[in-house]
Amino acid sequence: RVEILRDLRLGVYDVVVGINLLREGLDLPEVSLVAILDADKEGYLRSEWALIQTMGRAARHVDGRVMMYADTMTESMRRAIDETNRRRRIQTSYNQEHGIKPEGIRKAIRDLTDRVRKVAEERAVYRTGPIPKDEIARLIKDLESQMKKAAQNLEFERAALLRYDIVELRRELVGDEEGLKELSIMRRRGW
Repeated sequence: RVEILRDLRLGVYDVVVGINLLREGLDLPEVSLVAILDADKEGYLRSEWALIQTMGRAARHVDGRVMMYADTMTESMRRAIDETNRRRRIQTSYNQEHGIKPEGIRKAIRDLTDRVRKVAEERAVYRTGPIPKDEIARLIKDLESQMKKAAQNLEFERAALLRYDIVELRRELVGDEEGLKELSIMRRRGW
């Protein structure tokens, strides 16, 4: 995979199709178009924050665009679009006030391969099936620790990715009234 992304940056490929590739915080300044298929399928990979994160992969390109393919406009899609437009207005206003003309980012190809390798080494092992709520709470605590460490190391993209995962896990944990009570108990216990 590292070689494929390097070749994309070098212009060997025009298109790369991936499942979770764009959620991993990879800095690919050459990405000018991100297409999100089945954007209206609610869930972990199509939540508001996951959509914003995926859409952000095109934000490094001056002419970056995002296309979401869907049969209906979901609330997550609407909120993600609204948030993206809000951020764009703020950035445009700031640029105008300070006389800034956006330019494309130029990054050495080596930077990408090092980052991809690091992300690949740090990837969590995924499993299927329900996760007990106490295990989710412990996972949240572990991810919070990793997020703080990443922020201290100035790895802000990684910290943001971890934060999005924490938010999604918390939503899953408190998905019902019973889950909310369990979360409160776990916090009192220091989990």
